[in-house]
Amino acid sequence: MSVQQAVSCGERLVELLEAYGIDTVFGIPGNHTVQLYRGLGNSKIRHISPRHEQGAAFMADGYARSSGKPAACFLISGPGLGNAITPMIQALADSIPMLVVTAVAARSELGMGEGRLHEVPDQSALASQCSRFSHTLMRPDELPKVLARAFAVFNSARPGPVHIQIPMDVITQDAAHVSVIPWPVVCPPSANTAGLKELADRLREARRPLVLLGGGAVNAAQQTRALAEALSSPVVTTVNAKGVLPPEHPLLVGGSPSLSAVRALIAESDVVLAIGTEFGETDYDMLFLGEMPSPMWLARIDIDSAQLCRNQRPDLALCGDARESVASLLDILNGYQGDSGGAARVVQARIAIRKEQHWNAQMQELFDLLHATLPGLCLVGDSTLPTYYAVWQYEAPAPRRYFHSATGGGTLGYALPAAMGARRALPNDVPVVALIGDGAAQFTFMELASAVQEKLPIIVLLWNNNGYREIREGMLASGITPVGVDIDAPDFVAAATALGCSAQRVDSLAALQAALGVATQKDRPTLIELPEDCFLSGPVDGWY
Repeated sequence: MSVQQAVSCGERLVELLEAYGIDTVFGIPGNHTVQLYRGLGNSKIRHISPRHEQGAAFMADGYARSSGKPAACFLISGPGLGNAITPMIQALADSIPMLVVTAVAARSELGMGEGRLHEVPDQSALASQCSRFSHTLMRPDELPKVLARAFAVFNSARPGPVHIQIPMDVITQDAAHVSVIPWPVVCPPSANTAGLKELADRLREARRPLVLLGGGAVNAAQQTRALAEALSSPVVTTVNAKGVLPPEHPLLVGGSPSLSAVRALIAESDVVLAIGTEFGETDYDMLFLGEMPSPMWLARIDIDSAQLCRNQRPDLALCGDARESVASLLDILNGYQGDSGGAARVVQARIAIRKEQHWNAQMQELFDLLHATLPGLCLVGDSTLPTYYAVWQYEAPAPRRYFHSATGGGTLGYALPAAMGARRALPNDVPVVALIGDGAAQFTFMELASAVQEKLPIIVLLWNNNGYREIREGMLASGITPVGVDIDAPDFVAAATALGCSAQRVDSLAALQAALGVATQKDRPTLIELPEDCFLSGPVDGWY
């Protein structure tokens, strides 16, 4: 009679994650989590150690945005989770799947307030405010069911972070009896057929249709493109939908629904179909023009029923996954081919966009150079001046090839570690570029050491305007004497070199182009500093 060998709950967790297709864990081991690491050494999962837990969660975010698959974080209780809260807020705002696993005190110690190491009165309550759900694993038998719930959120609901905390005495419990076969992945739903038929009738009758795409449509690029072409409809995208239509597509408007010219296009459309967009402020009113006027007739498709009751009121609300719903809609349209002059409307809209006071020709030269020098790149932005202009001037070459932290949660320090996550997820022939300001860079600069160690050859474009320039301008515009915005910076080139990176400072587009060419040949990170005065000949409009 064979004797079943003991397997700890921590080991079984690693086996189940591997079975679900998780191939990367970002984390920093600590006394409370060493038992989670027992199974990692013998698994195919790669562990990447950041220099701060905030970096771990930003890396998982970048991995998920660029790949469409969740990554996992292993973090200690208390400060480990606390340091990951900001990335979780950003991921929650942008519906990014991320599995955050932390330790917590033993079951008998929970909530006792006895001054245990890393103790938080209610750690799960803290995590629940920036996750789709937080669960405390009270016994190993729960593990398959809780992971099934997490991956149901990732695959068939509005995604976001999920937090699982495991008490220290549960991590070490025997889990040999726990199955390593994942539960079936829940299939995403399609919108109601009757509602889709009503929408199809409206679209057939439309003379000036328009399609609005948000981040929820990023997995439906093929379907939404086919729909737009069938309708001959202009397409407007939010930041998280950039690349769903390629930049050269004649139906892609470009710009941003925050611009007056794009708002005017939406207002004059007789039927607007919004897919996977929440109509949030940072996409639709980044310039603080006021609430966007309601379209003449609006249909919304969203996987989150609650989201259909927020911001813009629809005339038709359809709850379902974008890819499944649009595929069903195309079947109902059954080869319909509209002739609404969408391409001509797009041409006029593009002309109007370039006449906007917030359009900057020199920023466009920078973005065009990136496309020309690094075809197919993935650009990861932080909250910095070029990124704000990228909202309406940058178009991504493909889905999941542009994302930033300037909208949604609006955090600083995101781009550098998120680019590392993207580098881990993407094929080697896709260049990965982090675009970050000198202020934001100082939040997570030490993650360059992790990138060097892990041989992640990202390119970091550091836009240096000597402090928190946009906040400074905002203070001055409000009649406030600037305080706290003029910060001293290190010698970034010297600091990056000391961490093992290639690094240089450039003073022109030609020099930048040459530096980018060299950087693509490196097997380690490259930092290229761009002094703002060398790339902008005059002050930008005070839109911020």
